[in-house]
Amino acid sequence: MHVTYSCDWPDQARPPEKMKHSIKLVDDQMNWCESAMEYLRDQTDMLVVGVIGLQGTGKSTIMSLLSANAPEEDQRGYVFRAQTQEIKERGGNQSTGIDFYITQERVIFLDTQPILSPSILDHLINNDRKLAPEYKLPHTYVEMQSLQITAFLFTVCHVVIVIQDWFTDINLYRFLQTAEMLKPSTPSASHDSTGSSGTEEGSEYYPHIVFLQNKSIRDEFCPRNLKNMHMAVDKLMAHSHLKYKGTLSMLDCNIFPGLDRDYLETEVNMFLLPRANQSRVRGRPSLLSPPGLQRTPHLLLSGLQASQPNPVHVPLSHTILTEKNWFHYAARIWDGVKKSSALSEYSRLQAKQHCQPVVMNTGGNGCPFPT
Repeated sequence: MHVTYSCDWPDQARPPEKMKHSIKLVDDQMNWCESAMEYLRDQTDMLVVGVIGLQGTGKSTIMSLLSANAPEEDQRGYVFRAQTQEIKERGGNQSTGIDFYITQERVIFLDTQPILSPSILDHLINNDRKLAPEYKLPHTYVEMQSLQITAFLFTVCHVVIVIQDWFTDINLYRFLQTAEMLKPSTPSASHDSTGSSGTEEGSEYYPHIVFLQNKSIRDEFCPRNLKNMHMAVDKLMAHSHLKYKGTLSMLDCNIFPGLDRDYLETEVNMFLLPRANQSRVRGRPSLLSPPGLQRTPHLLLSGLQASQPNPVHVPLSHTILTEKNWFHYAARIWDGVKKSSALSEYSRLQAKQHCQPVVMNTGGNGCPFPT
């Protein structure tokens, strides 16, 4: 007798569909997109990881490696599209808005367009794009876009990774402080979906923040320099409510076997990643050549993945959210960020200030933004 089995799974039991590539959560016009909803489920065991950084620092590549891809794979197949050589040569940016990807382990990754991007500014100026009335100057608009995205991530992510490709730009920390100041307040329990209690009533939510130094050079792995880098970031972030300590440690990756755990007296959440595609530089062995460091990118990425905090211990709101609840919550936060009176007032003050003579700061990558 031939027996057939039904494949009609209940919604809760049906295996989640695997995403092949990222999709838009926020498009290049800063509009919310609904397409991610079909990949989400009514369960609470999830983690949300976002990323910010300046142009060309490797945000999309890092997010692809953390979520779905391996360093040896062809970058053209990465789930988050990285800059092509052509885009690099003309100084353009690949990512626009906010891209969404969820793994089968229920980790949501949010990749973002570069903050304070000179290519976005150049596009606005050269294409004579009409700005909203509240944004009188193109660079004010670019700055406000960057603040909106960052303030949004600070509200809807468990972990926010800040990627740099050199150490360090003081203006980036000023930007983080501004975004933290303008971050939306955690909505009260009455505005959240029904569920178990999350953060205490009246308390404000702040995410874990990880500083990732990408494309690090050999000298930056020197213990003395590493210690100085941690001390510098600790002082720059001393007055921040962002959780910049205690989330992860490079010393757990066993690439500094001679160092005691208390060597980094002021250890912050910082990881260093060397260039993964160079075994020799100018005929001399690079950082990846010594046997002990050949697998450094794999070790650090594995360490970063293993150190991601348990979302149960860091609820985003006053109720525990399911994946679908989170999507609706994030949509409401994004709408609130775009309509924020605090951001509008900050924009007005910035526009007023920019009417005065300013000293232009090119930063480490030549980005022309006023100081």
